[in-house]
Amino acid sequence: MSTVALDVDAIRARFTALQGPTALFDGPGGTQCPDSVIDAIAGYLRESNANLGGPFGSSRRSDALIVQAHRAAASFLGCEPAEAIFGQNMTTLNFMLTRTLGRTLKAGDEILVTRLDHDGNVAPWLELAHDLDLKVGFVDLHDDTTLDLDGLERQLTDRTRVVAFPLASNAVGTLTDARRIVELAHGAGALAWADAVHYGPHAPIDVGELGVDVLLCSPYKFFGPHLGLAFVGVDLGRTYKVRPADHPYETGTLAHELLAGFIAAVEYIESIGWAPIQAQERALGQQFLDGLPASCTLYGVPTMESRVPTFAFNVADRSPRFVAEQLAERAIAVWDGDYYAVEVMQRLGLGSEGAVRAGFVHYNTAAEVERLLAALGDL
Repeated sequence: MSTVALDVDAIRARFTALQGPTALFDGPGGTQCPDSVIDAIAGYLRESNANLGGPFGSSRRSDALIVQAHRAAASFLGCEPAEAIFGQNMTTLNFMLTRTLGRTLKAGDEILVTRLDHDGNVAPWLELAHDLDLKVGFVDLHDDTTLDLDGLERQLTDRTRVVAFPLASNAVGTLTDARRIVELAHGAGALAWADAVHYGPHAPIDVGELGVDVLLCSPYKFFGPHLGLAFVGVDLGRTYKVRPADHPYETGTLAHELLAGFIAAVEYIESIGWAPIQAQERALGQQFLDGLPASCTLYGVPTMESRVPTFAFNVADRSPRFVAEQLAERAIAVWDGDYYAVEVMQRLGLGSEGAVRAGFVHYNTAAEVERLLAALGDL
C-alpha cells in the first residue's frame, strides 16, 4: 500500500524555528518545537498556572492537565496512564529508578549494559554497582555497530537482574533487535530496561509489543519540551520520595507548563502519522548515503536497513570540530564529539574527539541534505 507523501513545506510552516537560513541537522541532540507546543506552554502559564488540589479554577485546570498528560503519554508509549512517569529528564529519571530497584539487589548481582548505549543507561548502573558491589558486564558490538546478541546470550547467568539496552543508538543510528533482547533477558529472569530516547522521533513505541519492563525517553527529542518520560510496567520497589504523594515514582511537583507542551507534541505527531514521517526520513537517509563523498568515513550500518537517519562520520584529514565549525559557517548545524555515547566511541577507536554527527527528522528537506553533501565535498 502506498504512503501519502509528506507535505514538507506545510510541516515547516508550523515551526517558526525553521524559518531561518540554517539547515538544522542537530535533531539527535534535541528537535525543534512546532508553534503549537510553544503556544501550549505559554497558554498554561497565562491561564492555568497553579499547584494542584485547590478548589479554584486554575488549580482544577492543572489537576485536569496532569490527567491529560498521563493519557497522552499512555497513547504515545502504548501503556496505561498510571504506568507513565514524568521527570526532569531521562538521565535523572533513570538514576531515580535504578536507585529504587537497587533496594532489592544484593552484592554479586549482575547488570548487563551495551557498548551501543548513551551513558544515561550506563552510568546509573555503574554508580549503583559502586555502591552495592554489583557486577556490570558490557555486551559488545560487531564491527558494523550491530549488537552481538550471541555474546549477550553467553553473558547471561542466574545472577543477571537487568539487561539495559537502547532501541536505537544516538551516535551511529543503529537499531537493535529489541524483542530478541527482551526474550533473552526474560529467559534469564532479568528485567529488560530500554532507552528509547533516540528512537522516539523516528518510529512508534509500543511497550506491550516490545515486552520491556522499563522504557525511558525524552520529549525534547520528539518535538516537545525538555522533559523526561518513562514507562514502568513492574514493581521496582519503594522509591525515595515524600510521604503524601499519589504517584509511586513521581517525586514532587511536575513542570506543568512543560506537560502542556508535551501534550501538544503528541498531538502534533498524531496529526501527521508515523508512515509519512518514516517515509520522509528514509528518503533523506538514502540520499545522504548515496551522495556521501569518498573522503568521508561512515561509522555504522551502511544502508537504511536496521538504522534511523542519524549518521556519524569523519572527513579525511579534518578534525570533527573543524568540520562542525566549517559547516556552521555555511549555516549547517551538526554535532561533533562523543554525544555521551562513551562506549560506542571507545569501541570505534575514536575517543572523546568522536565524530561528526548529522541527524535527519521529517522536517528536514532534500535540498538541505544536498547542501550538506556539497559542503562536505568542498571540505
